[in-house]
Amino acid sequence: MNRRQFINKTVSATAAGFLTLPNLVYGKPKRNDKKPNIIVIFCDDLGYGDLGCYGSTVNNTPSLDQMAKEGMRFTDFYSAAPVCSPSRAALMTGCYPKRVGLSFGYKRWVLFPGEPVGLNSQEMTLPKMLKTSGYKTGMLGKWHLGDQPEFLPANFGFDSYFGIPYSNDMIPDNPRLNCPPLPLLSNDKVFDISPDQVTLTDIFLDKAKEFITHNKDNPFFLYFAHFYVHVPIYTPSRFLKKSKNGRYGAAVEHIDFCAGEILDTLKKLGIDDNTLVIFTSDNGSNLANGGSNGNLRGGKGSTWEGGMRMPCIMHWPGHIPEGTTCKEIATTMDILPTCATLVDGKLPADRPIDGKDITSLIFAEEGAKSPHEVFVYYMKNKLNAVRSGKWKLFLEKGPILYDLENDLLETTNVYKEYPEVVARLTSYADKYREELGDELQGVEGKQCRPAGWVENPKTLTSHDWKHPYYQVKF
Repeated sequence: MNRRQFINKTVSATAAGFLTLPNLVYGKPKRNDKKPNIIVIFCDDLGYGDLGCYGSTVNNTPSLDQMAKEGMRFTDFYSAAPVCSPSRAALMTGCYPKRVGLSFGYKRWVLFPGEPVGLNSQEMTLPKMLKTSGYKTGMLGKWHLGDQPEFLPANFGFDSYFGIPYSNDMIPDNPRLNCPPLPLLSNDKVFDISPDQVTLTDIFLDKAKEFITHNKDNPFFLYFAHFYVHVPIYTPSRFLKKSKNGRYGAAVEHIDFCAGEILDTLKKLGIDDNTLVIFTSDNGSNLANGGSNGNLRGGKGSTWEGGMRMPCIMHWPGHIPEGTTCKEIATTMDILPTCATLVDGKLPADRPIDGKDITSLIFAEEGAKSPHEVFVYYMKNKLNAVRSGKWKLFLEKGPILYDLENDLLETTNVYKEYPEVVARLTSYADKYREELGDELQGVEGKQCRPAGWVENPKTLTSHDWKHPYYQVKF
């Protein structure tokens, strides 16, 4: 293994069950080192309490638990929205969804087939930034940032894409949604119609291992976006037979299996010590079918902690200290600027980026603190809440002030006891209203950018009842 010169530090685990490790050597790679490979594993509707290392006793997740023991587990890691299209826009752009015009879908919470709205191709995205630094980029799985040709992954820096363009429940047999058959895309072409969802994740996994193997000698970025554990949940029988938590638990265990296979592939190829792997989710569990947000209140679609606080594990042997827990505020928006720091990439100077460089956190530098003085919770175009440090102020029905350090379930309103905290967080809210807007107060926002727009949009598939579709049943 090619060991570099690192900063000496003694690391103690703070997560339950993790060992205290003696005098290990970790830290940032030097500028003349090989650029790290980067893998982001992004789940759909996976809750804060769905993994063993986050307290689950019903889902078996040995690979992810081991990943946490060998890396860093975050306790206060946030998505930028409580539903999928906005949260994915934030991951790609490093910005609050409101800033890039995608705080919700076209007419509903998220984007649907054949709509004229999507991510604006003028945005700097994570894969675009990495491509300018010499990276090969690939994506597998769920996109959900627009299904028109202008909005597909190839326009945002991905060299290759194989996956579904939106949620796996957007199918004809879902009477609530009345969508055309689900397309499976290869790059920008329809490869299959109504694919068998039982086999799809294993196909993505095989392609992930192929991509890693093919690009092992040069820097690569892989975005593996699961459609698990969004409903409908279809899993191979080998996971369903072992699950203690029904289909939901089987899907979580399939996610875990995929993570383990990816980590094993990196190790077999001898590139695990030069690969940063980030595992997280787009929003909280919907609390149905066996999902859990642990000891957090609320779930998907809400700005309670259970809607937007995510499990997050980062793994990079020899760089991220083993068995550590980070309790500082971090977000999916931070992945873009952090990766830019790691690869000497350039971010645009002509527009605001809300994410921050959190390399000091992931390398556990002495005294490292969150670069986020404030984090804001938007529900569509409404500024619902503001967090600074341990304090969270709800605005829509407020003022309601919670001390998250001592009241994680958000049950006790202490605003009368801390008027100075309420005043400070209210001033933060006013700043973000001016920048991003707030429908609650009729404020437009002065630093928002438009989403992408096309005239005369069309769906990628259409109903052809003579075609032998796989019929997906709820």
